[in-house]
Amino acid sequence: MSRLFIAVDLPSSIRRELIDVLSLFEGFKLKIVSPELIHITLKFLGEVSDDMVPDIASSLDGIECMPFNANIKGVGVFSNLRSPRVVWLGAEGNFKKLHEEVETSLSKLRFDKDKREFAAHATLARIKFMPKEQMKGLLYVLDKLKDVDLGEIRVDKVLLKKSTLTPDGPVYETIHEVLLGQK
Repeated sequence: MSRLFIAVDLPSSIRRELIDVLSLFEGFKLKIVSPELIHITLKFLGEVSDDMVPDIASSLDGIECMPFNANIKGVGVFSNLRSPRVVWLGAEGNFKKLHEEVETSLSKLRFDKDKREFAAHATLARIKFMPKEQMKGLLYVLDKLKDVDLGEIRVDKVLLKKSTLTPDGPVYETIHEVLLGQK
């Protein structure tokens, strides 16, 4: 069994910029994601039998979405500002169509479609509990970053990734790559 997800990686130029953004969250009670692990998740598959990986890869090869440019901008939270659980970095572009194609390609393998509406984002940090005395400072940082613009990226591939959980955090390995516009 492997823990799998489908994602778009961010280029190293964006990851370098993220170091400055993430530094603003130091000192808060939250779990910051390491910049080299930050990505845009299109679909989380969960624990999947290893013998399904070739079928998943083959299904993803059928994606017809063309490459597109996307803007990486804005920082916000899920679920809301009173009780934030995830700090995210926004992504604007043709991600909704790409997500729909991923969902369609995997439906014949009986993967359930996501129940929540898809919102393209990269997770920057997770919050289990935020002390009240830190909340005001966190809201200030979030307000400061709400319109941050890290630039444009070219989305030209989709990655099937394996996540191995370790005591030091997750380790991601790309096990299949789909080049967009190659079909």
